[in-house]
Amino acid sequence: MNIFAKKIINNAFVVTTELFPPKGPDVEDFLKKARSLKGYFDAYNVTDNQRAIMRLSPVACSMLLKNEGMEPIFQLTCRDRNRIAIQSELLAAEVIGAHNILCLTGDYITAGDHPEAKAVFDIDSIQLLDLINKLNNGKNFNNKELNGKCDFFSGAAINPCGEPREVIIDVLKRKKESGAKFIQTQVIFDLNIFKDFCEEVKELKTNIIAGIFLIKSAKNARFLNKNIPGINIPSNIIDILEKSDDPISSGISYAADLIARIKEEKICSGVHIMCIGMEEKAKDIIKKAGLNKLPQADI
Repeated sequence: MNIFAKKIINNAFVVTTELFPPKGPDVEDFLKKARSLKGYFDAYNVTDNQRAIMRLSPVACSMLLKNEGMEPIFQLTCRDRNRIAIQSELLAAEVIGAHNILCLTGDYITAGDHPEAKAVFDIDSIQLLDLINKLNNGKNFNNKELNGKCDFFSGAAINPCGEPREVIIDVLKRKKESGAKFIQTQVIFDLNIFKDFCEEVKELKTNIIAGIFLIKSAKNARFLNKNIPGINIPSNIIDILEKSDDPISSGISYAADLIARIKEEKICSGVHIMCIGMEEKAKDIIKKAGLNKLPQADI
């Protein structure tokens, strides 16, 4: 069992971040960013054609991370593959030792660089969790025996600030019942709303990992508020970024403050840091939050 899974099972505070596969076969920049983050995080999400933009396979990138001694969380979406291809992809992940799987439905095709492509959505993320349970028991999705069992540690995503709240909680229950061992949230900006959500689902005993996003500028914040459903960056934060001489540093400080408060108040099981386009800044955030030692030392 890997460090990430052990810490989740032992209710230790986990810290993860994410890396984006390249848009071609040249992996040097991917490896450079990965190496700059090595040792600072328990695991590293490898995205799966995020926002429907074509990139290198997350299986290949997960193998690259494994070769670097880094623990990947393989994101797998249901958008681009039918159930046969999904199972084949998962078996490949098992063979290379990428056991952490984040099950996602996937962004719509129209958001990406191939809007004319045909979306698949043969199964959804809850069915994907069920599928993984079957693989772990040595069977395929149609209950046919495999020549061996998989050993996946599966998780799912949720929007804790979404509405209606009762629907979000019902989806969370279903994902946990289908085998999700951890839940990574979409980005949070209002800590009070997030705290209320965590308190409301406390009885489910779900390992929730809060999504923390590096806001790069006031313009970036306004774009997110306007274009990304479920995101509502408070106006006072936008004002701070607007007046700042160094908005990146201000964004890092804001993210670090959220993390420090989440850990100090024991609101949830950990944090997942997203620095789209500036992945190397993730370590600056955790240092600023006072988490500058190896997270593995906490277990």
